Amino acid sequence: MNIEKDTAVTLRFKVSEIGGKLIEESKEPMVYLHGGYGNTLPKIEEALEGKTRGYQTTLELQPEDAFGLRDEALLRSIPKSQFPPGVKVGGQLEGRDNDGKVHAFTVTKIKGDTVLMDGNHPLAGKALRFSLTVTDVRKASDEEIAHRHVHGEHGHHH
Repeated sequence: MNIEKDTAVTLRFKVSEIGGKLIEESKEPMVYLHGGYGNTLPKIEEALEGKTRGYQTTLELQPEDAFGLRDEALLRSIPKSQFPPGVKVGGQLEGRDNDGKVHAFTVTKIKGDTVLMDGNHPLAGKALRFSLTVTDVRKASDEEIAHRHVHGEHGHHH
């Protein structure tokens, strides 16, 4: 079966910096709903369109095609007194971006009475190499299409 809109695609992957440093390697396969549902990067979907099980490729994506450019406007410095006890570096909290939209922020540093937070994706601003192997392709169920994601093993669980 070819990868096309409304197919569930199972992948094994490696993500590394262009310079070679490994960032992540899938221990379990990743499954996503293909067809513009926002379940993976658009350039990955584009590269896999029409391909079949067994297809392998390596993509080098610039930041704007991966996790975006860093946006210094998403850095926050907030008094520690505004946080619950136990705030730690690496913790994630929801806040609002400059447009008032809810956004995830990661605590990057605690300096005295100040908590520094970053709303950028941790891989923002990095050129990345994705090594992909398609291990399965199947027609997505009507429920998966309605929910806009894959269910079951390695997919989303309700």
